[in-house]
Amino acid sequence: SDAICNFVICNDSSFRSQPIIFNPDFFVEKLRHEKPEVFTELVVSNITRLIDLPGAELAQLMGEEDPKLPGANSTASGFFRSLMSLKRKEKGVVFGSPLTEEGIAQVSQLIEYLHKNLRAEGLFRVPGNSIRQQILKDALNSGTDIDLDSGEFHSNDVATLLKMFLGELPEPLLTHKHFHAHLKIADLTLFDEKGNKTSTPDKERQIEALQLLFLILPAPNRSLLKLLLDLLYQTAKKQDKNKMSAHNLALMFAPHILWPRNVSTNDLQENITKLNNGVTFMIKHSQKLFKAPVYIRECARLHYLGSRAHTSKDDLDLLTSPGSKEVQPLKSQKRSRLDSCHQEETQQRTEEALKELFRHVHNMPDSAKKKKLIRQFNKHPTTLTPGSDVPTSPAPRRTRSRSFSGLIKRKVLGTPVILERKSRDTTPEPARVSKENVQLLQKCGSPAHMSQAKLKSPEGRKEESSRRMRALLLSKDSSSL
Repeated sequence: SDAICNFVICNDSSFRSQPIIFNPDFFVEKLRHEKPEVFTELVVSNITRLIDLPGAELAQLMGEEDPKLPGANSTASGFFRSLMSLKRKEKGVVFGSPLTEEGIAQVSQLIEYLHKNLRAEGLFRVPGNSIRQQILKDALNSGTDIDLDSGEFHSNDVATLLKMFLGELPEPLLTHKHFHAHLKIADLTLFDEKGNKTSTPDKERQIEALQLLFLILPAPNRSLLKLLLDLLYQTAKKQDKNKMSAHNLALMFAPHILWPRNVSTNDLQENITKLNNGVTFMIKHSQKLFKAPVYIRECARLHYLGSRAHTSKDDLDLLTSPGSKEVQPLKSQKRSRLDSCHQEETQQRTEEALKELFRHVHNMPDSAKKKKLIRQFNKHPTTLTPGSDVPTSPAPRRTRSRSFSGLIKRKVLGTPVILERKSRDTTPEPARVSKENVQLLQKCGSPAHMSQAKLKSPEGRKEESSRRMRALLLSKDSSSL
């Protein structure tokens, strides 16, 4: 598994004491091993976004149905398949057996040796010596240590034996389940300005689709595929010495890593070019194909570190697009709802605690302290009491609001308030009759039995005022006489 992990050295200034090694695909690998079903659903949902897989082909990719391969119904194909299965039973623990970590460890010796001998002309095309190949094959099957640098074996022997190992696997390295998906990836092309499909391959989408498809390969297949494509990539870089380009290497390895087993050339006549070109593309871009796409990394990271989970690249693009500002009000509404729920929960807990405290006080023996505490509870009957257990205090008399809200209410409802105030101001008040007025009335012959209620009324005051004026005039006239 170390072979498929891309490590990065971080020399950040905050970590100058020693470099920190981390794997950018750590959460991707963690999700793959701990929750394979969730991981597969995440990856496949993005694969179907890039390529069109009908129901049957999608079921084959998910392993829900057996792969339907070209020539699978022919009698000759079935005969060859049974013959090859009998031959594999006679093989050892490496050649002809299902791919295992032990087999990869043995074959990796061949790959390491070939990395040191990439200049041999016609590498992987020129066959080696059959006797030396058989000796080397038996040694690998038995698990014995091999000294390939001793000079006993030639690089062409080792290269031919590597192809033989891949060809004797029960199924191709890229598996039968992925066969139809690779054909669809080869058909990914660019579109012109009018939206019409062109013949130019869409390399970015092809790389992205292969990245996703490689993520759901079985772990042994993915490990060996990376080792192999790295070797072929380095071989093609030295094609000026070995005369083996990426296309030439694809012709050598496509039947072993991508073609279905036990099918003839006629069965693949329509798709041979696609398959060979697909392997050529893998060799040229092998350094990019074993990195998880950024949105898969983010989804895996959020699965463990965050509460949000994105199901596809489109969801991630939506959150990072300029138009995502419209989502902000929804976030604020959600946050306000959470805050209100938190406040309600806190208030509910407080009321429950206060009710429990009240029950405790109510069960206390009678004393002055108990009466004092109950009086304090009675001051807040709506929040502190548990319903029927608390005596309710009389509602306090509502006074006129002096607050800012009361001022606004008076401004808004100014007319009825003013009218009410005017009517209240015009109510008659008790009239105070001074001693001088009583004497004056007595002098003017006013009846002594005039009731105080009459003096208090407005008509009584007017009558009193007119009588007093007449008395003054009479007194002046009498004095002048």
